[in-house]
Amino acid sequence: MTNVMTYNGYSARIEFDSEDEIFFGRIAGIDDVVGFHSDTVAGLKEAFREAVDDYLEACATAGKEPRKPYSGKMMFRVSPDVHRRAAIAAELSGKSLNQWAEEALARAAG
Repeated sequence: MTNVMTYNGYSARIEFDSEDEIFFGRIAGIDDVVGFHSDTVAGLKEAFREAVDDYLEACATAGKEPRKPYSGKMMFRVSPDVHRRAAIAAELSGKSLNQWAEEALARAAG
């Protein structure tokens, strides 16, 4: 089951709070914290659309770029075995490990 909503190029992961009996989410990929909630799925969809629209309008008014900037540099650790297998796969495909990893991440990220 996917707990992600998408609207106008923005996405949010959806969760359920059983104590308050509400669905809630937060817009991903932005510098600000913009959340929304509802006690129904239909209401949640509407709240999400309103949150995105309101956020974009606020950014336009402030002259601010709505999307969080990313440098393109990623630092992460993997097990030595994964590193070895990835390096071999990259070499066999005729690519650098960076090129191979970028393509693998792009496929995984959709």
